[in-house]
Amino acid sequence: MWTRFTDLFGFDRSRGLAAPVINDPTPSVTFDLNGLEAGSRWAASVDAIQAEALRCFVTDLPGSDSMFVLDWQHPAYRFDAHAEALDTTPRDPVDDYPTVYPDGDYYAFVTADMTNGTFGHPWEPTLCVFGDQLVPTLGASLALWLPIKRSTSHLRRP
Repeated sequence: MWTRFTDLFGFDRSRGLAAPVINDPTPSVTFDLNGLEAGSRWAASVDAIQAEALRCFVTDLPGSDSMFVLDWQHPAYRFDAHAEALDTTPRDPVDDYPTVYPDGDYYAFVTADMTNGTFGHPWEPTLCVFGDQLVPTLGASLALWLPIKRSTSHLRRP
């Protein structure tokens, strides 16, 4: 899956820690995560990003029961957003599953055809939302409170 992702998006981690490591897809919007404060505000922001991503995966992606998570230096695996939304088991978000928020590694949540998804860059630090279905939904809702660093879509901060 990483090979396919690399071929489609030009993933190259050697570009530099604070530089984009993928070619921004069209359409996409990349959010700057530098301004998130530490402590409870940071934790609440991470939870909000994850919850909104899961909501949009379930409501806006017809194939979200068969997405893939690419977690750098780990095998990719299938992700069922519908099952995840129904799972009420308490868990530690850092230890139990990757989040769309890049918490120390590159994470991509992508549809099987890789036309929609997210890519988190932990050292830039940014979160890219891409695809015709996710930019107007997840991208638009995150743009209400996160600064936009780059955009290849018409989406701008309101």
